[in-house]
Amino acid sequence: MASRDPDDEFREIKREIIESRGLIIKTNNITAALSADVKSIARRQAGYERRITVNSATAYVLFVVVIFGGIKLWLDASIRETRAEIRGLQRSEEQSRRELAAALRDKEERAQLDARAQAFYELVRDGRKQEVVETWEQLRRERLSPAEMAMFQDVVDRYRTDLSRTAYERGLEHARMARYSEAYEAYEEAVRLKEDAGHVGMVHIAQADALRHLGRQREALVILQTVADTGERETADDALFKMAQCLVDLQQFGDARNTLRALLRRYPYGSIANDARMYLAELSSPTFTPRR
Repeated sequence: MASRDPDDEFREIKREIIESRGLIIKTNNITAALSADVKSIARRQAGYERRITVNSATAYVLFVVVIFGGIKLWLDASIRETRAEIRGLQRSEEQSRRELAAALRDKEERAQLDARAQAFYELVRDGRKQEVVETWEQLRRERLSPAEMAMFQDVVDRYRTDLSRTAYERGLEHARMARYSEAYEAYEEAVRLKEDAGHVGMVHIAQADALRHLGRQREALVILQTVADTGERETADDALFKMAQCLVDLQQFGDARNTLRALLRRYPYGSIANDARMYLAELSSPTFTPRR
C-alpha cells in the first residue's frame, strides 16, 4: 500500500471535522426544536389537564348539585306524601272516634230505652191502663223498633178504648144524677182518650145532651150536626132527635119539625123512629107546650 500524503490526511481530517461540526450544529438545532416542541406539548398538556380538571370539577359540582337537587325533590315529595298520609290518618282517626262515640251513645241510649220499654211492659202486664196511656205519650217519641212500636201501640189503643168507655160510663152516671157539668167533662175525656173509638158517636150525643141541659144548645147543635153528617145509622137518628130537642129549646119550632121529618125520611124504621113520630105529632099539636 502506498503511503498517503499528509496534506490529504489533513484535508480529510478537516473535512471530517467540518462534517462533525455541521452534524453537531444540526443535532443542536434538532435538539432545540425538539425541546421547543416538548415545551409546547407540555404547555398544551398542562392546559388540557387544567381544562380537564376544571371540566371534571364542574361536572362533579353539577353532578353533586343534580344529585342533591334530586334528593331534595324526592325528600320534599316524600314529606308531602307523608304529611298527606298523616292528615288522612288523623281524619280517619277523628272519624273513627266520632263513630265510636256515636256507637257508644247509641248503645247507651238503647240500653236506657230498653229499660224504659221494660218498665212500660211491666205496667202493661200489671194492667195499669191509665199509667200505660200516660207513659206511652213520652215513650212513643223514642226510637223503638217497628215491632215494639206496633205491639205497644196495639196495647195502648185497646187501653185507650177501655178508658174511653169507662169515662163515657162515668159521664152517664153523672148525667143520671143530674150532674151535667161533671158529665160533660167525663165525655170530653172519653173523646180525648180515643177519638176514633166505635162508641165515640154515642159519646158526642151524650155530650150534646149535657150541653143542652147546661143551656148551651147552640154548642150542642154543632156537635149533633157533625154526628148526623156521618150518616152512621146507629147514631145519626139519635143525633137528629137531639137536634130537634135543642131547636125546641131555642124556640125554633119550624126547624125542629123539619129535623124530625128528615129523621123519619132517612131512618123510618130506626130505633128512635116511633119517639120521633110522637114528638113530631106533639110539636104539630095546637096545644103544644115546650118542655125540657
